[in-house]
Amino acid sequence: MVISVNLGALNLVKEIIEKKEDLGIKVDKAENESTIIDLGIEARGGFMAGRYATEVCLGGHGKASLSYSDNNELPLPKIFVSTDYPAISLLGSQFAGWRINVGNYFAMGSGPARALPMKPKELYAKIGYQDSADTSVIVLETSEVPPVDALEYISNECKVNPDELYVLLTPTSSIAGSTQISGRIVETGMHKMVELGLDPSKILYGCGQAPIAPLHPKSTKAMGRTNDMIMYGGETFFIVDQDDEEELARLVEKTPSSSSPDYGKPFYEIFKEADFDFYKIDPALFAPAAITVNNIRTGKSFSSGRVNAEIVKESVGL
Repeated sequence: MVISVNLGALNLVKEIIEKKEDLGIKVDKAENESTIIDLGIEARGGFMAGRYATEVCLGGHGKASLSYSDNNELPLPKIFVSTDYPAISLLGSQFAGWRINVGNYFAMGSGPARALPMKPKELYAKIGYQDSADTSVIVLETSEVPPVDALEYISNECKVNPDELYVLLTPTSSIAGSTQISGRIVETGMHKMVELGLDPSKILYGCGQAPIAPLHPKSTKAMGRTNDMIMYGGETFFIVDQDDEEELARLVEKTPSSSSPDYGKPFYEIFKEADFDFYKIDPALFAPAAITVNNIRTGKSFSSGRVNAEIVKESVGL
């Protein structure tokens, strides 16, 4: 089966555009004919727009659904994400691995468009994937509409015509933005395991859930809350095929965010103490709160970490 994450996402984008009024979003054409889909800058947006953005990020090869429960004493909405193509949909598409920095404009790019220029190439080499579609779909976590020179940069890097570029905008301080960030829970778990040394081809299926952060008008506070939903409230489950089970058990033990010495405070406080410099924060912190892994080869399962409801509540003022 030949998978194109951009063509898979395009089907969803067409559906989003068709439902733009119901979703409370705005669709415009830029000067260069690129399609700009605002999910929360000027548009009202909402939970459903965030759910669609999550599935677009997954390249149309994963599903997201919304629910509500007070499990773990967290009375917050939650997003559940699942994929049967984890390497491609999570690392090859959803991972926020493209820094769009053109002139004075900056945004983190995620989603299918990354798979055309392979941003970053090292990650695509690990999963052995590159897309070759003539359409590109990118999701930008930003509160500003990208200028034309940024759109031209993206389309040039993707080697597509500007009118074949679709850009979804999801501000962190919007409900669509908060929803799609929590929707990265499974990707965060897989990325951590791969960074620890697990071959991504050994990860066969993945799913997980995370609370959706209540909104905050200040972007740094909102960013702190959305990170906490994953680090302290996110749960993941994977099915793998691994021959070295001792190594798998060791890896699972090291995967949760609690393995980091920076663990234990709301992320905004950690970020502030680091002078708002991400590079001063231990990368091991960026992981789910809890993980369970089932080894299909032996039937054994391994679990590590736990949801820390106390810190989640502190983060959002509950």
